[in-house]
Amino acid sequence: MSRHPSRPVPLVRLDDLSLVPQIHGERFAAAMAAIAAPLGATHLGARLVEVPPGKAAWPFHAHHANDELFVILSGTGELRFGMERHQVAAGMVAVCPAGGAETAHQMIATGDEPLRYVAVSSMREPDVMEYPDSGKITVFAGAAPGGDKARRRVAASFRTEDAVDYWQGEDD
Repeated sequence: MSRHPSRPVPLVRLDDLSLVPQIHGERFAAAMAAIAAPLGATHLGARLVEVPPGKAAWPFHAHHANDELFVILSGTGELRFGMERHQVAAGMVAVCPAGGAETAHQMIATGDEPLRYVAVSSMREPDVMEYPDSGKITVFAGAAPGGDKARRRVAASFRTEDAVDYWQGEDD
């Protein structure tokens, strides 16, 4: 059978992906490459993530609309999940369902080598993310977290302590 010329080949070799670094301060660093979107997926997100020893890719957070799954390929780390901490290593899969602080999660590389994993997400939008460590909320609409930032109509982060009453500013 011949392949349709406008469709991408539905396969990728992880070692062929070009990782793009992301660093923020002393605690956060990762190199990433998109997997699902370049192959045509629109409702499923996947990326290869490599986290240096002692670092985390993102802050401790929960998605209210999106489930996430992490397939550990190599290295060792720690999954913060709600109030618990779990050791992770190659061959393990972590599932972090949508929810609130009870499903907040973060992967931290704890070994001497990078923690390498595939992160998979359901890519629903809009999504609300909650950050229990810093007391923040983030809202994305137009594109899910990890999606095309150019398609975002709303991208806002704020401290929950700055919230106002629903009717504030609506007086005649």
